[in-house]
Amino acid sequence: MHSYAQTNLQLFNQLSDSGYSKSELTLLYNTYQLVMELFTGGFRSSGKTFIAHLVGTASILASLGASGKVVAAGLLHAAYTNGDFGDGKKGIDNAKREKIRLVLGEEVEEYIARYTALKWNEKTISAVGDRFDSLSAIERDVLLIRLTNELEEYLDLGILYCGELKYQRYINHSCDLMVEMAEKLGFPSLAKQLATVFQQTTLAEIPNELRNQSGENVSFTIAPNSYRKKLSLVWYPWFLSQLRRWRSIPRRAIRAIGKTNLSSQTNY
Repeated sequence: MHSYAQTNLQLFNQLSDSGYSKSELTLLYNTYQLVMELFTGGFRSSGKTFIAHLVGTASILASLGASGKVVAAGLLHAAYTNGDFGDGKKGIDNAKREKIRLVLGEEVEEYIARYTALKWNEKTISAVGDRFDSLSAIERDVLLIRLTNELEEYLDLGILYCGELKYQRYINHSCDLMVEMAEKLGFPSLAKQLATVFQQTTLAEIPNELRNQSGENVSFTIAPNSYRKKLSLVWYPWFLSQLRRWRSIPRRAIRAIGKTNLSSQTNY
């Protein structure tokens, strides 16, 4: 099985050696800057860092000779589903899309948005297979990103470490369809690797002690201890004194103060 990049340095070396243009290398460098911003502290349910998964997906795409824009989209494919934009919300919205467009351009952002919209389960995989011949060029590129994501997920038996049988989300027929899709897209090496990892996963056994013990089968974030919000020890005594002060004031006095403030406001 081919060994793919798991760090930015390995990926950058691969891209440089593969002959990607200067403009493509700049695009991919800028993409990785966003990856660091959006996935700091992010982990897959297996415990693998989310950044390693993203880099691995991009590395697979680069090995297949995908364009720089498709590799960039693969490197940031989970931005809207798992990226931390600082608003505490998951999912896609106009503000997030604009942020990606400003850095990476409309075409790369469109790939990521379409990837987000492409739901992936037994039913939808079958539906994509049924209409494969009618897929547009961009839909085929997005499907390629999806298939490389699956390969990266299964490499090193990663899916088995995710928790309570996450790998059984697809029946054998769906795995066969993914292999068939890779063939139809014109990537027989990808098809072969998918078939191999699916078979290896089916036959492999790992100690239960090494599986995700949380019971969750989703990705998660762990913030460094120094970044968790804590009440400063310097301000804590002041906060307590203010709390005692307000508790000592009768409620009727607080209401009177509020009424006075309201009546003194000027209307514009």
